[in-house]
Amino acid sequence: MRKRFGIDIDGTLTCPTTFVPFINKTLNKNITFDDITQYDLTPLMGLDEEGFWKWMDEMEPIIYKDAPLAKGAKGIVQKWKNQFDLFFISARRNHLYEVTNNWFSKQEINYDHLELIGTHNKIAAVKKHGIDLFFEDKHDNACDISEECGIPVILFDTPYNREPVPSNVYRVSDWLEADHKVQSILENMSVTR
Repeated sequence: MRKRFGIDIDGTLTCPTTFVPFINKTLNKNITFDDITQYDLTPLMGLDEEGFWKWMDEMEPIIYKDAPLAKGAKGIVQKWKNQFDLFFISARRNHLYEVTNNWFSKQEINYDHLELIGTHNKIAAVKKHGIDLFFEDKHDNACDISEECGIPVILFDTPYNREPVPSNVYRVSDWLEADHKVQSILENMSVTR
């Protein structure tokens, strides 16, 4: 039976530096990717929660329309398309579905399912879709999904997610390493069954 992969979009499929130039340009900042040591961007942006969401409402469609792919993502995901079911599950809000779907078309990335759940809590979606392995960049999401759903999670390493991880969360630096880790995990799964 084909394995079903759950894949986050922002900071996982897309380059994790995507937001930096937009923050710098629109808010007159001079931050680097390495400055982002926590997932919450509001302190770096100098915005409160309300200001942050006002900025996001205006900027998200612009940012997501042309977001660059993470290095190596396209080749690996295309390779997987023939082997696995690919379910993209994102915290993006649903009103961004069209811009997101158009981006996938423009990038020529095929998928079996695209879901914008509007929250970072992806556990219900992971369970609903019977995901076997998840790919994430948000530390607490990776840990929670791994522990609550009992599945392996690949965590793409960034300056904002370097806290310790449980044994079923595997930190990787890029998509090539993720592919190798997936092969290793799947071999171990078949041996233990």
